[in-house]
Amino acid sequence: MTDAGPFTGDVVRQIMRHMNEDHAADCLTICRALAGRPGATAARMTGMDADGIDFAVADGGAEHPVRIPFSERLTERPQVRREVVRMTEEARAAAPGGPR
Repeated sequence: MTDAGPFTGDVVRQIMRHMNEDHAADCLTICRALAGRPGATAARMTGMDADGIDFAVADGGAEHPVRIPFSERLTERPQVRREVVRMTEEARAAAPGGPR
């Protein structure tokens, strides 16, 4: 990870908890499509900073670290939601059968 920017440890933990508890399927979709892990069976967010988001991805019987960069350096918390929504939409569009 690079400089955390505006994202304190508490903020990152809150975002991770929300993503892992409420958006686990989206984490998996993002990692399958945007991290080049189409065979992934699980993904969980493990961290983030102003430049990207980190996941642990279960694939091929092992867990792999994955980093997906944001489209721009984030400077405030509301941007995280927009970036994750963008990633999710992009990943869904790239999935077999197109957007869902």
